[in-house]
Amino acid sequence: MTSEPTPPPVVPPLHSPKSPVWPTFPFQREGSRVWERGGVSARDLPSPLPTKRTRTYSATARASAGPVFKGVCKQFSRSQGHGFITPENGSEDIFVHVSDIEGDYVPVEGDEVTYKMCPIPPKNQKFQAVEVVLTQLAPHTPHETWSGQVVGS
Repeated sequence: MTSEPTPPPVVPPLHSPKSPVWPTFPFQREGSRVWERGGVSARDLPSPLPTKRTRTYSATARASAGPVFKGVCKQFSRSQGHGFITPENGSEDIFVHVSDIEGDYVPVEGDEVTYKMCPIPPKNQKFQAVEVVLTQLAPHTPHETWSGQVVGS
């Protein structure tokens, strides 16, 4: 009996994470949490709104060069990661995403803020607040830091 050498097992080719084999929705970007987990479920789908991480450089530059507006936090949900600001001039409420809030505190209803505005694609008919800074905390209201510590009462 002659023993014939067995051929090596067939190994599928390796694919770089920088170039996925098939397109998926959302198109996964290297470095995103969705990419690192390796799978996408319905609850993992990112918001279609441009967050600080996904906004293009040109949109960020245009927003940064724009005027500063004042307003009051109408509502903000930390668990959902977004809320709304009522502009000082009384116009339509402006959407704010958690990634665009600067500073140590989670905004609550009644906080005075300053912000700049950035159009929301694809039609650029609505705006969202960016570079949001809490200028005056609402009095007699407990505030929470992003780390979870409750401050004031």
